[in-house]
Amino acid sequence: MASTIRQFTQWLQSPAGRQYFFSTHFWGPVANWGLPVAAIHDMGKDEDLISGTMTGALTIYSMTFMRFAWRVQPRNYLLFACHAINATSQSVQGGRFINYWYMGGRERRLLGHQTEGKATPTPPPS
Repeated sequence: MASTIRQFTQWLQSPAGRQYFFSTHFWGPVANWGLPVAAIHDMGKDEDLISGTMTGALTIYSMTFMRFAWRVQPRNYLLFACHAINATSQSVQGGRFINYWYMGGRERRLLGHQTEGKATPTPPPS
């Protein structure tokens, strides 16, 4: 373990390490990690808050840039991982959206709220 940390520290202090950490190959993916973190965080929220249009757009965006991260030379594995996780989490959100609005999830929730005497969820997005 100590030798691995020592090797990483030596690489970090080398010109190649500094060049990597001061490049867009590092900071671009780091900045992009906000998207999958937000999508994962939103999985715990109500389905009526999910925007189907935005979820679809973010899924296509992440799939497109996953391909870019794989095709660019040198390959940007950090960007690829970021977009792979985002595409997966956005797909889960898309499934939740479809289940809620088109597969009876909203009706089941409304019936549950009526029997418990709670307020009804918001109307579908336009």
